[in-house]
Amino acid sequence: QVHLVESGGGLVQAGGSLRLSCAASGSIFSINAMGWFRQAPGKQRELVATITSGGNTNYSDSVKGRFTISRDNAKNTVYLLMNSLKPEDTAVYYCNAKIASMTEDLHDYWGQGTQVTVSS
Repeated sequence: QVHLVESGGGLVQAGGSLRLSCAASGSIFSINAMGWFRQAPGKQRELVATITSGGNTNYSDSVKGRFTISRDNAKNTVYLLMNSLKPEDTAVYYCNAKIASMTEDLHDYWGQGTQVTVSS
């Protein structure tokens, strides 16, 4: 089995920073793209940022220039550094990874979600 475990959420004032981490563990053969999504109350889950195994990144327009995604392939971990946070960034943030395990082909895995709350 494969698991994604997130950490780093919390409450921060507008203009502040947080760093999220997501570590993949289990019977991993390889990890392709990793990324972060978020879902605010009453809204659909949306893409925040993704990063390929080679380090190519993609960001939503709403976070471009403020958030930075990175990964440590040796640790099977993806990070999201969030600067200049705004109240509209408040959401549950989910880690996503496309992982091939020892028993399954490439498959989408999701973390349990971590709450980020930005106060004005």
